[in-house]
Formats: sequence, structure tokens, C-alpha cells
Amino acid sequence: MYGISTYALHDLPLPEALDRIAASTGYVEVMDDGLHYLEDAEPLLSYDLRYTLHAPSRSVNIASTLEPIRRASIEVITDCFSIAGEVDADVVIHPGYFAWEADKVRARRQFEHSLAELSEAAEERSVRYAVENMAWEFFLLQTPDELPLPCGAGLVLDVGHANIRGCLPEFLDQSIVHFHLHDNDGSADTHSPVGTGTIDFAAVMDVVRKSGVDPIIEVRGIEGAVESMKRLEEF
Repeated sequence: MYGISTYALHDLPLPEALDRIAASTGYVEVMDDGLHYLEDAEPLLSYDLRYTLHAPSRSVNIASTLEPIRRASIEVITDCFSIAGEVDADVVIHPGYFAWEADKVRARRQFEHSLAELSEAAEERSVRYAVENMAWEFFLLQTPDELPLPCGAGLVLDVGHANIRGCLPEFLDQSIVHFHLHDNDGSADTHSPVGTGTIDFAAVMDVVRKSGVDPIIEVRGIEGAVESMKRLEEF
């Protein structure tokens, strides 16, 4: 089964986005930000859908060298874990970032501290979570040489991010527990439909099949997401 991220319809209220995605698949990843921010599980419980939650990331930084911000970020993600526990969903998180090159080592320590706390919170709520690779300057986890992750955290492979960093083949050799599928030309994170960029999806889908993981299509626009699903089925 292919899932679709509500990123495709992030300009619509969540119920409307879920209605439209449910017409194409029974598996949805909710981008828990903006109009789709979840204060509780109620908006999800009225649907017969399988979920993954993409924890809030736009104002969150679990690698922040400012301890109050790091602690607040842990609180926000822990709240997401609690909702995930109610709907039996796995959770995707971002690894965080640093503001200055000189802060990188300290940010990495803060990231590791955060994963220890999040692993404990996830276990308490019987939730699985994993960390997504990034593509942008000053973010952690841009390349496979930053693996393995501390505390046994799993890896979410965003193939578009890896393509921008030029290390998708190396990431495909790693142990992966979740996939975000979209395309680009290697220069910008356009979240384009599958087959419209430079990503070798034959190689990607070979790894997806072997993993047994149901991937998430994370494309701008529901039409592009549905078209991507059709193209992926050709593999």
C-alpha cells in the first residue's frame, strides 16, 4: 500500500484533506503543522484510516543549544506521541539544526540528549518513532556518515532530500524503517511528482520492496500524489 501525506493538501482544513486522500488510499501521513496541527486525536478517530504522524517541525528544534527551546520542543513532540498512541500511529521527527558552525558539536549533543528523552516517552506510550534525513545547511542528519542514530532511533529516508545532497545510493544501503517519496532535479526541494525529476525510482523501489515498508508519497498537490502512486505501481 502507498500512503499519501496531507502535505499534498496542506492549504485545506484537515477533515477536507482526509476526505480527499481517503478516496485514493487507506493510509495517510498527517503533517502535524499549520492547518493540520493536532491538539488531540479527535479529528482522526472518525475515519477508518491507517496513520503516520509527522510531528511538528516548523517551530521545533530538538538540537537547539538554547535549553528552554530544546525542552519546549521535546514537550511538543511528546504531545504528538500521545496522540499517535491513541490512533496506533508511528511518528516521524526532524533532527534539528544549529545556527552557527561553531555550535555543531554542541547541537549534536543536544540532539542525542533529546533522542534519549524521546525514546523514553515513546516507550511509555507504546509508540515507534524515527528521524528524517535533511537537505539544508545547518541541519543535522544530511548524510549517511551521521548514522547510526543514538538510542536505537530508526531512519526515515526522504529520497528527495538525499537526492539534493547527492547521497541517495549511500542512504539506500542503510536500514530504513519509513520512506518519503517525491522527486526533484537535485537542486531544490520541490516535492515534485515521481518521474518528473532525476531520482532513480527503480533503485528506490527495489529497496522499498525488500524492506516490506509501505512508503508515503509526499508530493505537492493531490493530483501529483495520485499520479505518483500510479507511476510507482509500474515498478
